[in-house]
Amino acid sequence: MTDAQDSRPAARPGPSRPLGLAVIGTGFGCITHVPAFRDAGFEVRALIGRDRARTVERAERFGIPHAATSLAEALAATDVDAVTIATPPHTHADLAIEAVSRGLHVVCEKPFAADLSQARKMLEAAERAGVVHQVGTEFRYGTPQALLAREIAAGAIGTPKLATLLLHLPMFAADGAEAPDWWTDGTAGGGWLGAQGTHMIDQIRCTLGEFETVSAGLPVVADRGQTAEDSFTVHFRTVTGVDGVLQSTVGAWGPLMMTTRIAGTTGTLWLEGDRVRRADAAGEHDVPVPDDLANPAPVPPPFDFFATTYDWLHATGIDRAPYARLADVFRRRILGEEIGPHEPRPATFADGVAGQAVLDAIRLSAAEGRSVRPADLA
Repeated sequence: MTDAQDSRPAARPGPSRPLGLAVIGTGFGCITHVPAFRDAGFEVRALIGRDRARTVERAERFGIPHAATSLAEALAATDVDAVTIATPPHTHADLAIEAVSRGLHVVCEKPFAADLSQARKMLEAAERAGVVHQVGTEFRYGTPQALLAREIAAGAIGTPKLATLLLHLPMFAADGAEAPDWWTDGTAGGGWLGAQGTHMIDQIRCTLGEFETVSAGLPVVADRGQTAEDSFTVHFRTVTGVDGVLQSTVGAWGPLMMTTRIAGTTGTLWLEGDRVRRADAAGEHDVPVPDDLANPAPVPPPFDFFATTYDWLHATGIDRAPYARLADVFRRRILGEEIGPHEPRPATFADGVAGQAVLDAIRLSAAEGRSVRPADLA
């Protein structure tokens, strides 16, 4: 993990007016980033996309005053204090480096970059610019994950020893299921490992500690000629002594299977939907949700906005509330406000680099059939 300083404000107090935001990306950027950052008090002043007609149409649809095809064009039209980047991972480095070089604070989606080299350049540029930087790991602020992490940190199960995270989602098993190019192109920094594995990796890092070793496989179950995996299995050990496995697929037929389970020396914690459960010598019971971790119910985006199988992943609006909390922390850090000691720690570009090292280690392990230490790549 990165130093605790990452939770401290990284900028001087800003203006009393609402902070102006440009959203880069017209897909997930419109579905989740626009409403979530508005919920957090940002004023969304510009939408930036590659296709002008699509960007204009979506800016009008979401009540955003300016549509542009570049950051330079957006800045010529309006004042913004920050940007949020919701584009494919292989585009993140150029966009983030341009934004921080203009003195803008940045939230960048995950997967953080196409590779570790790009990730390091992004962190170096952001630190050199002295701006606030965060990664879009919104589920740090999801109620179940945040509560699980708090319970473990409080010693609720003693010393964690074993972790099992599984997700089988038959979303792309059927012919004709549509995925973004960065999910299927092995050169684009994504694949299902990038799309889903990054969430699992971040959950492990912020709950159980840094990865010490990984041994991985990246199979393709529903082979349609793609060059990126639709499945992964990762055996890992953390520097804190936890052994575990991460496994997920979107290419296998069958019912949904979802498991997050952490066993320790005195008990076990696991997730059942939005509930956190604990078992120990006293039996099994629900862990009550404290008020400060409770999120409002999901608000679904407009259904007519969805066209592909990928789009429907976000149909429930499950990302919005945790993303709004992430955006609120981002806003407060820009304004120089303290982040509470019991709040989930924001993921900065330093976390992006650490997570990218794990991704690259997993890919190297799968390619060479051996165990890899992420620290050896850093």
